[in-house]
Amino acid sequence: MIVEQIYTGCLAQGAYYIESEGEAVVIDPLREVAPYVEKAKRRGAKIKYVLETHFHADFVSGHLDLSRITGAPIVFGPNAKPNFEAHIAKDGEELKIGKVTLKVLHTPGHTMESTTYLLIDEEGKENAVFSGDTLFIGDVGRPDLAAKSHLSVEDLAGHLFDSLRSKIMTLPDDVIVYPGHGAGSACGKNMSKETTDTLGHQKETNYALRANMTRDEFIKEVTDGLAPPPVYFPENVMMNKMGYESVDKVLSRGLQKLSAEGFEAAANETEALVLDTRDPNVFSKGFIPNSINIGIDGSFAPWVGALILDIKQPILIVAEPGREEEVVTRLARVGYDNTIGYLEGGFATWQQAGKEIDIIDNVSAADFSTKYSKEKLEVIDVRKPSEFAAEHVEDAKNLALDFINDHMADFDKEKPLYLYCAGGYRSMIASSILKARGWDNVINIEGGWKAIEQTSVPRTDYVCPTTLQK
Repeated sequence: MIVEQIYTGCLAQGAYYIESEGEAVVIDPLREVAPYVEKAKRRGAKIKYVLETHFHADFVSGHLDLSRITGAPIVFGPNAKPNFEAHIAKDGEELKIGKVTLKVLHTPGHTMESTTYLLIDEEGKENAVFSGDTLFIGDVGRPDLAAKSHLSVEDLAGHLFDSLRSKIMTLPDDVIVYPGHGAGSACGKNMSKETTDTLGHQKETNYALRANMTRDEFIKEVTDGLAPPPVYFPENVMMNKMGYESVDKVLSRGLQKLSAEGFEAAANETEALVLDTRDPNVFSKGFIPNSINIGIDGSFAPWVGALILDIKQPILIVAEPGREEEVVTRLARVGYDNTIGYLEGGFATWQQAGKEIDIIDNVSAADFSTKYSKEKLEVIDVRKPSEFAAEHVEDAKNLALDFINDHMADFDKEKPLYLYCAGGYRSMIASSILKARGWDNVINIEGGWKAIEQTSVPRTDYVCPTTLQK
C-alpha cells in the first residue's frame, strides 16, 4: 500500500494518491492532472476512482479531466448533485482498491455533501482518514460557505459537531489524519503548519475536539471570528459542481505569444487586466501603466481570487520569460480561465519597443523613520486586522489588502500614501492597485514591518496574537 500526500503550498492544499496491487485512487486532485496520470503510469497502476470530499470553494478540482483521461468514475458522498456523471456513494459504502478499502463516511457540516474517506489496510486495520475540509490539523472546516436560506451557519456548525463526534472521533487514536488544507487556507481559521497528525493527538490539541465540549460551545467557538470568504469562492463551487472547460484549452488560449504592439492592441480592444507576476522589487522599478502586480512566488492564486473580482475578466500576462505556463496554470487552479495571451520576452520587450512605463516609489524603512519624525504622514498598514492589532506604526490606518477594493475611496488622492505589510509582497500589490486606480502619490516602504521594527518609528505596544484569539 502506498499513500502519498501531494501538497501545494500556494493553495495550502493537499491532494492524495493511494495505490494497492496496481490500482490507485486520487482524492481532491488539482486542475492540472498530468502529474497524477504520469505517476500511475510510471508505477504500472490504473487509476480506479477519482474521489471528491466535497464541492471545493477555494480551487477548481481536476476531477473532470482526470476522469475523462483515465476512464475512472468520479465519486462524491451523499447529498452531492453534480451536473455531470458521477457515482454518489452511500454512507458506509466501501470502495475496493487492490487489497485496501476506502469506506465512505458522510460528514456534513462544512458543506452538506462533505465526506471523509476512511482507509482500511490489507489487514483490516483502520489506518487513516482523508478528511477534506471537515477536520484540519488544529482546526475544523468553516461552516459558513454553504449556508442557504433554510440552513444557517449555526445549523451547519451543528451538523459539523455531530459529524466529528459520531464519525471521526470514535475512530482509534492512531488513525492518521490527512486533511484537505493547512495553514494559509481561507477554509478554516487557525490551521496548523503541520499537514498530517494522529487523531489521538488532535483530540488532545484541537480546540474543536475537546471531549467535554458541548454542542452550543462548539457552535459558538467555530463560528466566532470568521472573516468574510474570498469573493471567488462561490464561482469555484459552481465550476466544480456544474463543470468547466478542459485545462488544455485554457492553456492553449492563455499561451498566445504577443509582441509589444499586439499586447497593447489586445489590452485596448478587450479591456483586459494586465497582470504582472514578476518579483515586487523588480516590478516597482518599471511596469506597463495600469498593470497590477501579484508576484508568482508568493501566495499568488489566493490573492488573485481575492482581488480580481470578475472571474471571467480577460487577463493579459507579463511574466519572467519561461514562467508563462506556470502563471496560466495557477490562474486556472482558481477558475481564472480567461487568460488571452502573454507578452513574449517579458517586460524587456515592452521597454525595447519604447512604450510608456510607470514606476512605484520606494522608501527604505530608515528614511521613512526619519521622515516620520519630522512630519505627519498618511501611513497605511495592509496586513490582516489580527496582525495590525498585535502591533503597528502609531497612527497608521489598517486597510487589509483583502478588502482594498471596497475602501480605496477613504483616502485622499492628493496626499502621499505610505504603505507597508509584513515584508513587501502585499504592499506592492496594494500600491499597484492604487496606482492603477488613480492614486499617483503612493510610496511603498521597503522590507515592510520586518524592516520598520529595526527603526525608531513609534509603534504600539505588542499584544500576543494568541491573546487576541481568546
